[in-house]
Parts: sequence; structure tokens; C-alpha cells
Amino acid sequence: MEYRRILLKLSGEALMGENEYGINSERLAQYAEDIRELTKEGIEVAIVIGGGNIYRGMEGTAVGMDRVQGDYMGMLATVINSMALQGALEKASVKVKHLGGLEIAPINETMNRRTAIEYLNQKMVTIISGGTGNPYFTTDSASALRAVETRADVLLKGTRVDGVYSEDPETNPEAKKYTTLTFDEAYSKGLKIMDLTAFTLCKQNHIPILVFDMNKPGNLLKAIKNPEKGTLVHT
Repeated sequence: MEYRRILLKLSGEALMGENEYGINSERLAQYAEDIRELTKEGIEVAIVIGGGNIYRGMEGTAVGMDRVQGDYMGMLATVINSMALQGALEKASVKVKHLGGLEIAPINETMNRRTAIEYLNQKMVTIISGGTGNPYFTTDSASALRAVETRADVLLKGTRVDGVYSEDPETNPEAKKYTTLTFDEAYSKGLKIMDLTAFTLCKQNHIPILVFDMNKPGNLLKAIKNPEKGTLVHT
């Protein structure tokens, strides 16, 4: 299947590269170049980034912080990562817009589906930060929501492994890789691909999820052209 519009979900931790925290400039530049390659192919790209390299809301909850306060802090971390990626894309001469579930003037515009779709139709990479704008929702859930709102053909989840395995391949080298799964199969096998809210949103709206290794340069375009490079979860 040819994907005309995608929603790319990136983890905040992946932005650390070899660093212990924060943003690795080399990894950021690699991501920007990989995304630029998509735009050269005419693919419309919306992006949601996590904030785990800076702060996770659940970390605050673990030490007694109010959950709502911690979640908003985590949302702000996604804004920082989104600004960094926006800057890297602009440096790579890619047209990009930054919308947000949390409006922070003059950093971003308020996210609404009509504006996002308009920018995507204009072939502008559209980064959507701030999660859903509400506490108690992960960036997985936010990425699924934004995929539905922007009418994406597929949700790509960039990870540090090349797909979905029966077990963690980093601890069990005998783990089996799946090239394709239905949503029901993934659920029955207990495979932790995305949180249940995100998973359900994608299933109900017939948006496939493609899990692939984002950390290998050039892999983003390869995965889109050949989904067997990763794992495709579908209805």
C-alpha cells in the first residue's frame, strides 16, 4: 500500500542518542534528514514526540507529586523536543509548522484538525506537541488521536528495535519477530505495542500501526516503502 500521509510517533528517549539525558544533536540531525527524505517523495508528515528524555509525569507521581501537575510538566517536555526538531528541520530547509495541545504563544499555534490538515495539504511537516492537552493521557494516545484527526494513512512508531517481537529481543536473542499482526492477535498475545487507549483508537478508525527501527539512518523511508522492514499491525 502507498502511504500518502503519515503520523510519525517518536520517543523522547530516542532523542538522547548516546547521551544520558536531554537531546543529542547528531540524532536530531539524523531524524531531520530522514524526515526531509519523506517530503522529497511527496509524503505528508505529521509528528508527535514524547518527552521522556526530559521529564515523565509518572516520575513525579512516584515521589508524591500530584498526577495532574506531573502530567502537565511532561507535556511541556514534549514542547521542548518539538521545538528542537522544528529547528533541525528548518536548518535542513524543510517547511514546518508547530501546533500544540497546549497553546504557548509565540512558540506554537493551537492544535485543531482543520489547521493541521491545511498545513499537511500544503506539504508542510506538522509537529503537534503537548500531548492531548489533558492529563492522564500518554503521548502514545496523543499520537493515535492526532493520526485520526489528520486522517493519516498509517501511524509509524519509531523505536530502537526493528519491529514487534514475541519477547524482548535485547534480553532474548531467540525472540520471534512478527512482520504482520492483526490488532486482535497483538492483544491476545499481550504484545505491548502502544497503550490500550492508543491501540483502541487505531483499531476503531482502521489506522494501521507500523513499528520500525528509527535509529538506523534512512530506515524511515525504507519502512514506508517496505513495511516488512518492521511490523505492520492492522485490522
